[in-house]
Amino acid sequence: MADQALFEQTIAHYLAPITQYLEDTQVAEVMCNNYQEVYIERDGKIIKTDARFPDAEAYEAAINNILQFTGKSITDEDFLVDTRLPDGSRVHVAKEPCARFGMAMTIRKFAKTMLDVDWLVHIGSLTEAAAEYLKVAINNEQNLLVAGGTSSGKTSLLNALSHYIPHGQRIVVLEDSAELQLQQDHVISLESKPADRFGRGAVKIRELFRSSLRLRPDRIIIGEVRGEEALDMIQAMTSGHGGSMGTLHANNGYDALNRLETMALMSEVELPLSALRSQVSSAIDVIVHLVRQVGGYRQVTQIAEVLPISGEGHYVLKDIFNLVPGVDEEGMKTMQLLATGERSAMAGHLKSGSEAMVTERTQPIFEPEA
Repeated sequence: MADQALFEQTIAHYLAPITQYLEDTQVAEVMCNNYQEVYIERDGKIIKTDARFPDAEAYEAAINNILQFTGKSITDEDFLVDTRLPDGSRVHVAKEPCARFGMAMTIRKFAKTMLDVDWLVHIGSLTEAAAEYLKVAINNEQNLLVAGGTSSGKTSLLNALSHYIPHGQRIVVLEDSAELQLQQDHVISLESKPADRFGRGAVKIRELFRSSLRLRPDRIIIGEVRGEEALDMIQAMTSGHGGSMGTLHANNGYDALNRLETMALMSEVELPLSALRSQVSSAIDVIVHLVRQVGGYRQVTQIAEVLPISGEGHYVLKDIFNLVPGVDEEGMKTMQLLATGERSAMAGHLKSGSEAMVTERTQPIFEPEA
């Protein structure tokens, strides 16, 4: 408690110009481009503020005083620092010469309140039918990948979907910087560790992944797949760890699979491309794609199932939900997430207790073929 009080006092003193934004629950991110240029993200929109620090020296002193609580500092040898504050907020700092126009700092605030699926449906990011489909997929241990661009809501959606994981299962979470707040009781959270100033002691996601396999997980969740650990994840998903989930940056479902393939090729294991693609298509069952629309609005634009690779060796996706043009209740043109009418590959092997779901187009997704 004493450390927390000291931290809050330090924030209030050294970061006084931006304290109001750090305390504002509607602000998700504070971005200091330099000592006299501060932006914030509020309700999905990036806004330039009037806040500024007295001068560059006061700005640098503020950053160093805040970083002391993470055991790090900006030195002549460290031009980039990525760390987490005691309250869970993520901080990234870049200094000259990497930051050409002065030291830059971004604080991504730790969410105090958890968004659930009902709220995502309420604000229009997801539909009830799509949410029910994802619930069935997670309950039936389908491996799920959430894809999208920067700040598209991937982590928030993964947090919300974690509510559908049955209680009593042992979940191991792997992250570069802890952001996920899973809604289960039995969760093991592992976080990577960067090397020290001498290049020693680094623990990468790949090492954490190998450790997680010895922790007897029922499900493995990777906060973000971004490197050679992709191959280990693919192999785990195809060897008995069903229901695993992760996020990655991609523009659409096909790009997500291609990026996963590229990252798997970064490992030292040499595999024929055809064998790797076969493993990728076997490992990933469902891809959910999100987009940050103009104005900051986040929306699921595609939910697709991954089919076996084609005869030509290409990935094959079957869209179950897709974003299509429509008209809202007020007669305004809009984009709506609707079922495509395609029959889900999960039909016929649902676990007991799962109920058939009817889509907006009134065709049961899980209806057996005639």
